[in-house]
Parts: sequence; C-alpha cells; structure tokens
Amino acid sequence: MHPARPFLETDTATLVARARAHAFALVCATQDGRVMAAHAPILIDAADGKVALRFHLSANNVVTAALQSGNRALVVFTGPDAYISPDWYGMDDQVPTWNYLSVEAEGPVMLMDDAGATQVLDDLSRLHEATLAPKPEWTRHKMTPGRFGAMLRGIRAFSLVPERFEGTTKLGQNKPAEARTGVIAGLSTHKGGIAIAEEMRKRTS
Repeated sequence: MHPARPFLETDTATLVARARAHAFALVCATQDGRVMAAHAPILIDAADGKVALRFHLSANNVVTAALQSGNRALVVFTGPDAYISPDWYGMDDQVPTWNYLSVEAEGPVMLMDDAGATQVLDDLSRLHEATLAPKPEWTRHKMTPGRFGAMLRGIRAFSLVPERFEGTTKLGQNKPAEARTGVIAGLSTHKGGIAIAEEMRKRTS
C-alpha cells in the first residue's frame, strides 16, 4: 500500500469493481520466515457490503502448503499503471512518479472441500467462457468421465473473507488541477498511458 493517505481507497464498490476487472491476482503468504507468492484467477463475491474471495492453486505449490498450515494470505490485484514525466506538470522542481490503481485483500483462508473446489472451477469457467461468446460454452461435462475428478485431486481451493480490504488510487490528487490536466494530455499521447489518463479524467469531470 502507498503510505500517503490521499491515495487510500476504501470504497467497497470501487474496490470490488476494480478487483473484478483485474482478477488474475498475486496470492502471497509467509511460512518459516519465507515470503512466497503465486498468481491465480480470483472470484470476488460481494453482497450487502460483504466481500469474499475464492481461488485455487496447484496442490504442489509452496503457497498452497503455507495456506494449508493456517497462514494468512494477502491477495494483490494490480490495475492499470503509467509512468509520469515531470515535464507534463508545467511546474518547476518536480520528479518522476508512477500513477496506478491497486487492491489488497488480507485475511485468514479456509480450505474448501471437493464440492467447493468444483464450484470454484465451474464458476470460473462460466465467468470467462461468457466473454468468448458466440463460442459455445465449455463445461467440465465435455470431459471424459472420471477425468475431471482425477484432475481435481491436483488442486486445492480456498476462500478468504478479508479483514483488510483497501486499495491505492494514485492519480495525482496531490497536484493542482492544471498539473493534472497536463499529465492527462501527456499520457493520452502514449498507448501505455491511455488507461490511467481515462481514470484521471473521471476524477476531473
């Protein structure tokens, strides 16, 4: 997390939407003084202001071992980002920085049973297959009988109800309006900056 308070994001709806838009996240854990991380697609369930995460990892992943040992997890969702040139501010004595969006979810995890793991896989495939329409939807029922169950034994599924759910919205809020306008103009001329420029526009409109 960025330590500056102006960049702290705590609005649950904003965080959920951001995490869902960038749901291939980094799952982090520690064990015996060692920090470990693994990438995983995350399902974000939200209702009545409450949030829960579901995900799965290979049974042989070192992060899996750490989580099964009862260690907490930190899940990091990374949104768009862009380098900010001091030339764009129109101000003297500025330094380069980076604007970005992120979400962090931290808390204890619970190991799910086979039924829960199957539901995670079904929900993940349904969610992402929908984005491939008009392609006919893939489901596990297309697999050879017994093959799915055999492959299911190779993963572990977890749920996490965050005790801390917050993010960073670093979009130049600490700069004057004229400087932010200059940054938006500069970012808009580069393919890698368009997403952050659009996020900055939302805050100035």
